[in-house]
This record gives sequence, structure tokens and C-alpha cells, in this order.
Amino acid sequence: MKRIIIITLASVLLFGCASQSSNTTLILATTTSTQDSGLLDVLIPLFEVESGYKVQTVAVGTGQALKMGEEGNADVLLVHAPKSEEEFMAEGYGKDRAAVMHNDFVIIGPESDPAGINGMTSAVDALGKIYESGSTFISRGDDSGTHKKELDIWSKAELDPQGQTWYLETGQGMGATLIVASEKEAYTLTDRGTFLAQTDNLQLVITLEGDPPLLNPYHVITVNPDRWANVNYVGAMAFYYFMISSETQNFIAEFGKEQYGQPLFFPDAE
Repeated sequence: MKRIIIITLASVLLFGCASQSSNTTLILATTTSTQDSGLLDVLIPLFEVESGYKVQTVAVGTGQALKMGEEGNADVLLVHAPKSEEEFMAEGYGKDRAAVMHNDFVIIGPESDPAGINGMTSAVDALGKIYESGSTFISRGDDSGTHKKELDIWSKAELDPQGQTWYLETGQGMGATLIVASEKEAYTLTDRGTFLAQTDNLQLVITLEGDPPLLNPYHVITVNPDRWANVNYVGAMAFYYFMISSETQNFIAEFGKEQYGQPLFFPDAE
């Protein structure tokens, strides 16, 4: 209860600053998965109404989002690559960081499952079988959080798919990559939320899920105003508190249940 009161008071103070500040625009650099899942289509308008800020959302891979923060070209980030985020904070580019939510990564592919990975429990072993079978695999290839996770799995499998004829990179976001994978009847790694949101447009099924290392946490990070005096830190903190507020966390817990029978994300704010 004490935490909720503190957050509520902080939110009121910060939200009240929007009308008094000359800078009412907030630049949010985030991942394509938060955009493609439809979550931000609902949350951003709610935040704008509550806070008075106008949000410019730039949906890119996490690597690009962090780069925007490093260069002072964003005010606040919503990203999902913990190791890279920790480096970002350690180097002084970020000011505040908090857990917001999580879902998980899954490997999806054609129902025919040419690599025979359906029923497996290890993502490392599954990619090993895809490699051995030469089954088409579509990578985002965009330095996103999903791409970083995929490369980490290949590394743990001690395999390098680069240069293989069956390994293709889109250089695009999750939604576009899913469409390519479906068209080519290929495997790919995706966050569950985006897959569920796009599933009606795809001829793909989940072929591997539930491997603990596939947990996919998201954090909100404010860009450090001590490095970049031009960033809208007051607005960034308003968004920060909005994302970890009990109201937003409750919304995240319910988002997707009615349409997909399960939530697309699970709240993590403490």
C-alpha cells in the first residue's frame, strides 16, 4: 500500500508538470514487439490523456533503441535485452530503470515441422536440429532483443548459421519477420505476444516453448539528463511511473485475455 501511495503521489506531481513545461513532447524508443502486439496502441493514448504529453513512438530493435538513448535522441526507453540494458546503465546513459513486464520467446514453424523439433524442451537442441536438417530459418538480423536472444542460443549450441543457404535475415521488426517466415514455411524465434497478436495472418505454429532461458523481460529506462540536457526527463519520469503504476500493471495482466484466451504479457513491477 505504501508503494502505491508513493507512486500515485509521484505520478500526480510529474503529470502536473506537463501543462507547465514548454516541452510537452516525449520521445519513446521501444521494441517492435510492444508495438506489433497492440499493447502500446492502448497504453500510449491513456498516458497522453493522463499526463498531457504527446508521445512520439519510435519502434525499432532494442539495440537501435538503446543507441538512440546513448545519443540523446530519445527521452525514455521500453526495451527487452537485460545484458545490454545493464551495460547501458553502467556506462551512465540511463538514469532510472524498472521492471515492467515479461512474456517468453518461442520457436515457431510450419505445422509439417521438417526439423522434427516439436515436443523438444531445449531451444539449444532445437536450433541444433534445424541446423542439421537445413530447414529454412528466418532471423530478424536487426540487433533487436529477439535477435540478441537468437544469437545467444546459436552460440550456446556452438553453431554459426551465417552463410548457410537456409538462414535468411530480414533486417525488419517482429511482425514483418513473422510474415516472411510464414510465406517461406520457415522457423523463427519470436516473442509470444507478437505471435499471438499476428497468428490469424500466419500459417505457423509453436514448435518449442517453455524453456526457462527463453524468458523475455521488459524494462523502462529514462535517459540520463546529466549526459543530455535536452532530454525531457520530467516527461520520461511521468512515463516511467505510469508504466509501473498499479493501474497499468493490472491492465497489462488482462491485455489479450479476452481475444486470445491468455495475456500477452505478465506484469513485473514490484
